[in-house]
Amino acid sequence: MPWYTYILRSIKSGKHYIGSTNNIERRLQEHNSGKTKSTRNKGPWEIIYTTEKYKTKIDARKRELKIKSYKGGKAFKKLVQG
Repeated sequence: MPWYTYILRSIKSGKHYIGSTNNIERRLQEHNSGKTKSTRNKGPWEIIYTTEKYKTKIDARKRELKIKSYKGGKAFKKLVQG
């Protein structure tokens, strides 16, 4: 099963959330339904970036941590602006 790294943006506040999953649609639904504590009451959320498929959870998590390391900087802005 492939793994992905993703960035969400809150339609309400413009804030971002970075995560990884093996099921993007399910994960977005969890964020929007309040099942994820860190994003509860901050949505609705939309997917603005997804990575290519990774073979393992570890690889997707490494990419997630890399993106988090430059959140707010030029590299992050380049990702979220396309």
